[in-house]
Amino acid sequence: MRHTRFIIIALFILVFSGCYRVPDKIDPEVNFVVQDTYLKQLPPAFPPLTPTEKASSWGQEYLIAQKFAEKLDLYRAITTFKRAEFLLPKDDHSRLPEIQYQNLLSYYLGKRYEEAVSEFVHSDLYGATKEFPAYHDLLIIMYESYLEVGDAQKADYILKIIEHHYPDTAKRLEISTALIDGDLKKLCMIQKEDPSKTYISDLLETYESKKKSVKKAQTFNAILPGAGFLYVGQKQSALTSFLLNGLFIWASVHFYMKGNYAAGAIFTSFETGWYFGGIYGAGESAKLYNERLYEEHAYPILNKHGGFPVLMLRFGF
Repeated sequence: MRHTRFIIIALFILVFSGCYRVPDKIDPEVNFVVQDTYLKQLPPAFPPLTPTEKASSWGQEYLIAQKFAEKLDLYRAITTFKRAEFLLPKDDHSRLPEIQYQNLLSYYLGKRYEEAVSEFVHSDLYGATKEFPAYHDLLIIMYESYLEVGDAQKADYILKIIEHHYPDTAKRLEISTALIDGDLKKLCMIQKEDPSKTYISDLLETYESKKKSVKKAQTFNAILPGAGFLYVGQKQSALTSFLLNGLFIWASVHFYMKGNYAAGAIFTSFETGWYFGGIYGAGESAKLYNERLYEEHAYPILNKHGGFPVLMLRFGF
């Protein structure tokens, strides 16, 4: 009787000593890698160099940098644009922001967002206005760059400027950000405001019908170790979880029944780790399953409708 009571107490502690909650919110990774063929389709934002400029040392560096950039050899493009900037005469204020912008664009296309932000705030582009030929693209670049470095406040500020000058682009960016972030609540709001965006409703319906419940996965695994992994389709993890938990539970009970409480306590502590780790792992697996499911359906939509910010650019090199 005493042994049975001890086992019940141990199991009670095992079940209620802690629980790991995995949030339902997904954090998908929906990325787009720009191709050189896409860039070549975009017209240049700035007038071509004059014969005199082409013959200058800075002009030659600038032309070489553009060739590197067009082939997406962005590291060489950046260093060569920098050389062109250093060689540019100090009194040439018209070409300086153009070179700085080309360099900024190279950082952006290379997904070097921190460098893009630094380049922006330390250049003449920081004070650019709508008269700047690539102003529309500059705002898009800085909006996404600030988002990527985690400065939501400045990203929102840039978005307000875009909304003022380019309302259509601002709306596209709002949808783009919600799709890329997997912000389901925001997507629902957008779809209600504009039912013509049927691709959003299709995405939401498909995701809701196929997603796995994090809570169910954890509950299943709490009731029967391995069941949560099986729920999300991970058969190997399910079998491993079942066997390991079964082994440590059997060993714990065996030692308690034999009166070896020290060994029983050791194996119970091991089982506690496996048990609650399995609950957390099942929840994480369900979350990961949902993220991959969302990515699978969101990427084609973003690609088809030009939803990635880089696909909203009007100019290339």
